[in-house]
Amino acid sequence: MARGRVLAECVVNISEGRDPNVIGAVARAGTAVLLDVHSDPDHHRSVLTLGGRLDAVELGARSVAAAAVAHIDLRTHTGVHPRLGALDVVPFVALPDRARPGPWQTDAWEAVVGARDSFARWAGAELGLPCFLYGPERSLPEVRRSAFASLQPAAGPAAPHPTAGAAAVGARPVLVAYNVWITGRSGDGSGPPQAVSAARSVAAQVRGPGVRSLGLPVGPGAQVSLNLVDTALAPLADVYDAVAAGVEALGCAVVRGELVGLCPADVVAAVPRHRWSELDLSEERTIEARLAERHGS
Repeated sequence: MARGRVLAECVVNISEGRDPNVIGAVARAGTAVLLDVHSDPDHHRSVLTLGGRLDAVELGARSVAAAAVAHIDLRTHTGVHPRLGALDVVPFVALPDRARPGPWQTDAWEAVVGARDSFARWAGAELGLPCFLYGPERSLPEVRRSAFASLQPAAGPAAPHPTAGAAAVGARPVLVAYNVWITGRSGDGSGPPQAVSAARSVAAQVRGPGVRSLGLPVGPGAQVSLNLVDTALAPLADVYDAVAAGVEALGCAVVRGELVGLCPADVVAAVPRHRWSELDLSEERTIEARLAERHGS
């Protein structure tokens, strides 16, 4: 299927979350298809959501990639989130398309895998960036564990770029990135170590087929960082409640929930409206709403 007929997003993760000038320069490179920018100074990371027709999204991702490699020097980078490179993760994602009813998943999946592969070849050749592939062959956590050890780049040099490291380039279904911020109980004298221990313990408890999770030290407390890779198996509100109950049992408390970037409209609709504020959700922060606003899709 021609890429111009496939509706897609690319959720580019870059290793810069503190310098607004750098974040702005990278975001402007993708202006034609940019739907959202989410930055986190503790993670020292920004998530740029690009969306539209796949051919335009791939061009936008290339522009963003070139800007990230030009502006970000990983040698001076510190942050709590695991990372391979300045242009850390570049996943291509097929989206349901109301303008193209009927079966679409197989053709669209093949198209985003093709976009992934061509992007990796381009980044390896034009940017000198080692690119590791994930998707049908392996998961992103497998790439992080194995890169430059048992796994060699699929494109680009065999050694890391001197300032930009390497990139994980993927094709995946839609997922929801979400953080739950926690702290020790107010007034009981507990400090960050208690919250970090609780975050790591609860992250392990909620991890499963539909959930990837990490417990991270963040600021004065901690965070359970979540990727909901299958919201049918792991609905957002259920996972949030499981995290809250788990940290409560360990003497900590939830400070807030945080949606990272955008999420599908059906994920928001599945949460009772009275909980949207608590869970940091709104109709305006759905992929569908931003596509309609940006492209009239």
